[in-house]
Amino acid sequence: MIQARRGEILSLAQQNGEVLASELSKLLGVSEVTVRSDLKALAEAGQLRRTRGGARLLLDLHRESPLEETSQKYSAAKRRIGRAAAALVQDGETVFLDVGSTTTEVARALSPTLREVTVITNGLNIALELERLPNLRVIVTGGTLRPLQHSLVSPYALEILRHIHADRLFLGCNGVSTEAGVTNANHEEAEIKRAMVQQSREIVVVADHSKLGQISRAQVAPMSAVHTLITDRQGDASPPPDLTHLIAHIQLV
Repeated sequence: MIQARRGEILSLAQQNGEVLASELSKLLGVSEVTVRSDLKALAEAGQLRRTRGGARLLLDLHRESPLEETSQKYSAAKRRIGRAAAALVQDGETVFLDVGSTTTEVARALSPTLREVTVITNGLNIALELERLPNLRVIVTGGTLRPLQHSLVSPYALEILRHIHADRLFLGCNGVSTEAGVTNANHEEAEIKRAMVQQSREIVVVADHSKLGQISRAQVAPMSAVHTLITDRQGDASPPPDLTHLIAHIQLV
């Protein structure tokens, strides 16, 4: 019973990014003392990190995880972010859709009523997601496959990007901070992201709250290049004030 309960707690944390002891107590029908004991055990096992009143998933910016693994973290938040981002796409637009778990949710949320929209992506899984929308034109960049993220990188991916000008880029990342701007865990993918930034009229960063204030190893873009940040609320908290001063529009979902 204990292991099953802790497994349920971990599953809820993966769906929502974090859990509160008070909510878990009501949901699981046990005391908060029992829940706190469970959270302590999960933290000691390296599966969660304790916070005031609960726990959250661990964030390792230096270890690149498979897309299937990152898709499970903060999945509910990523779906909300994806829906908000997809709602920005209008008929007739040309859109870059970057690789990643959050941008995959953007692809899943695109409306089937869209007309004359062209989507350019370096994500093989994203291209497959878009097959369900017969009225979209989908262009895959080509290039060298990185199986971990199902992404396509140099030498050939950069060549096609140089010939396309997009109305909007939906950009994924591993970190968003005032010091380093938008950063990513992999240098090869960061190179593709930088090219998309250069070729786009509007930059929309899609990142759950765990990425805010974090710095990963590869530079993508300064904050001055970002027009919109779509992120989720962490409880009642808002993004750091220094970010709100640097980004023209922040949308919380």
